[in-house]
This record gives sequence, C-alpha cells and structure tokens, in this order.
Amino acid sequence: MTTATDVELPSGKDEAYENFPVGSWLLPAKLRPHVATFYGFARTIDDIADSAEIPAEEKLRRLDGFAAAITGEETDDPAYDKAHRMRDSLAETGITRQHCLDLIAAFKQDAVKLRYDDWDDLMGYCILSAAPVGRYLIDLHGGSKVSYGPSDALCNALQVLNHLQDLKEDYQTLDRVYLPGEWMAAQRVTVKDLAADLSNEGLRTVISQALDRTAGLMTMAAKLPSGLASRRLAMESHAIINIANHLVKKLRQEDPIAGRVALSKGEYLSCCVRGAAEGLFA
Repeated sequence: MTTATDVELPSGKDEAYENFPVGSWLLPAKLRPHVATFYGFARTIDDIADSAEIPAEEKLRRLDGFAAAITGEETDDPAYDKAHRMRDSLAETGITRQHCLDLIAAFKQDAVKLRYDDWDDLMGYCILSAAPVGRYLIDLHGGSKVSYGPSDALCNALQVLNHLQDLKEDYQTLDRVYLPGEWMAAQRVTVKDLAADLSNEGLRTVISQALDRTAGLMTMAAKLPSGLASRRLAMESHAIINIANHLVKKLRQEDPIAGRVALSKGEYLSCCVRGAAEGLFA
C-alpha cells in the first residue's frame, strides 16, 4: 500500500513563505479548517511541480493521481490523503472542484513548460495557478457582487510578484523563467543574465515592465473588498492588497537578482493591521 510519502515532496515552504496571510484570524473561525485544507492541498501539488528531484513524467503521474482523488475516480489510496480531505471539504461546503482542478492543470504545465512568450501567455498560466485561490475563498465566504475579476487581478499580481522574487532561484534550480520572452528579446536579455550577481540594465527594464503591468492589476484589485459578501474576507483582502502594493514598491527599489526581496516582519504586520482596519471601517 502506498503512503503520502510515496507521492508528496515537501519543500519546507509553509505559510511564512507566502506573500499573504493563510487562514488568518481575520477569517471566520468555522471556515479556517477548510482554508487550511485547501492550502495543504495546494502546497502539496505545488511542491511536486517545483521539485528538482523527479522527472516531468513522474510529476504528471502524481498530479494526475491528485486529480483522480479530487473527482472521486480514486477514493482510498492513502498516498492522496490531502486530496481526499479536500474532496470531503468541497462536498461539505458545496464549492466546485474546478478550482482544485485548475491548480492541478497549472502545476502540470509547470512540469513541462519552462518559458513564456509574452504577457498574455504568462497571464494564461496565472489564471490557472493563482486565480483559483481567490475564487475558492470568495465562494467559501458567500460570494461577491463584482464577480471574480478583481480577485483574479489581485491573485495574478501576487503570482507575478512571487515570480520576480524568485527569478534567480527558479532559473538556477528548475531552468524555469516566467519573464515574457518578447520583453527579454527586445532588451537583449538572456536567461543567463538571471544567474548574475546583479541585474543588468536590460533586465532591470524588463522587471520594471512587469511591475508596471502588476501595478495595473492592482488598480483593478482595489475594487475587490467593497464587493465581497464577507466583511472578514474584505478585511483580509485589504491586508493582501497592502502587502502587494508594498512589494511592488520594494521590487522597484531593490534588485531581486542580488537577493530575495521580501517584506520585513514589521512591514508585513503593518500591512495586515492597516488592511484589517480599512476593511472593518470601509
């Protein structure tokens, strides 16, 4: 009989690694276990896709196993326990399984696709790898009168920011590059520039282009909190928006090739506290 250790490849990344609060005290207590289940599922399949230890074919096989467990085609293999728990959570809350299947599709893409032609190509990936997180939370918390659009913008922005933070590591460990290829070509930037000690002028221009587009996404994301049915989710959304906007500023000022750019604990806490207050009194 297989076990979780036969398919899972924990990266050591946890909630502290994320650019957003996971299942924080801002959310209703009765829903936090479902959020934790969703995060555990998403973290597990992401870790498989990001592993440098196994070939793409094996990643696809394992991810297909998680998909089968989510749809109920497979119901008792303990190797896919996190997917079974996720399926039970979805049944209890009445939320579509599509959000989970979209994540699996994104991580299967990660296993085989190493380059992105342009911004639209990258956004096509983000709509599978990031947007489902926001969509799941919206559905879990009673919906939104502005639909998924602003949430998609926020989640896609967070994904791009994470890509920029991990530019060097993604290239060196996985040969994976999320910068639009046409932008790199226009600035005569090659992937080898990502392994340098500092960003050159061309790479800095490409990073700035990505940040400009991300700032545009954040303008759309600003509409999210006011449309949410849940005041608590609105509070958390304000916090995440503050975090993202702060990261945009830091990435304009600092070089992600020289070292990972992230918020300090104080900056992160300040964004969360201000966001909670903004959501509470909006």
